[in-house]
Amino acid sequence: MAQVHDHGGGVRSVQVPIPDNPLGHTLVYVVETDRGPVLVDTGWDDPDSWDTLAAGLTACGTGVGEIHGVVITHHHPDHHGLSGQVREASGAWIAMHAADSAIVRRTRETRAERWFTYMTAKLEAAGAPEEHIAPLRTARRRRLPGFSPALPDREIVPGELLDLPGRRLRAIWTPGHTPGHVCLHLEEEHPARLPGHGRLFSGDHLLPEITPHIGLYEDPDDTTVTDPLGDYLDSLERIGRLAPAEVLPAHQHVFTDASARVEELLAHHEERLTDLRSLLAEPLTPWQLAERMEWNRPWAQIPYGSRNIAVSEAEAHLRRLVKLGRAEAMAGSDPVTYVAV
Repeated sequence: MAQVHDHGGGVRSVQVPIPDNPLGHTLVYVVETDRGPVLVDTGWDDPDSWDTLAAGLTACGTGVGEIHGVVITHHHPDHHGLSGQVREASGAWIAMHAADSAIVRRTRETRAERWFTYMTAKLEAAGAPEEHIAPLRTARRRRLPGFSPALPDREIVPGELLDLPGRRLRAIWTPGHTPGHVCLHLEEEHPARLPGHGRLFSGDHLLPEITPHIGLYEDPDDTTVTDPLGDYLDSLERIGRLAPAEVLPAHQHVFTDASARVEELLAHHEERLTDLRSLLAEPLTPWQLAERMEWNRPWAQIPYGSRNIAVSEAEAHLRRLVKLGRAEAMAGSDPVTYVAV
């Protein structure tokens, strides 16, 4: 049975399940407009997720065929996965920031073999042991989820209002979790008149109890050297200054006092950078650093796929430390090791 919540002021949410994932579900928001309902995100591409979304929309007094548009906070499959099916059923437009649209385009053109080759080389460079890399060498034929995401037909332009008749929904570019992540500011009085500036659909940028994953922007066909953690911290401060009355995130639950949550996350990352710099008293590869970092469970209990995510997060923090002049790569090391300076 679909879990639906009425947030007031013509905004509802549907809990769309994510199969085999500790996050549990994506909150898909249903926003009433003068031309019909618009969705903020759509959920994971899975038959049960689709059935739950459809049942949830019915419980909201509408249906999949009535959807006017889909606004995507970012390209990840638990947010964008069902967008194509929604468009097929309704003729709805799909809007996304150009940076994530570019990833969607490249993903559709990238064969799974290219991705496995890229991940193998990346993990080798990070100092991963052969027993971890070996499965990637033999996994060429496996079908990967999210490799045929729907191409958006509209671009979300930061700072501009989206084309939602009767609503004021402004896009705020908040890179970090992905290059084109956006938050969406509903510039309307809070229905319960809570103090603050409207409501914020925060996607994965700002969550009430979870620290969003900030890793390197994984893309086999884009070799740009980026600083995702720096992007994220800058974006966080921008949201803190906005001071919305209420935050409507893509996971967990709605919450207030965004500014306090932003301060917690800024402090968390500064503390983590300090801890990592202490670990780098000796030269470490990104894999060795990830092994020594604090996670929500001991390294030995972290599943295979999650270790790849952890290494990417370690690399994003390393890149930030290097950029701040707090660490550097050891010349001639292979795989490359880093040390505090």
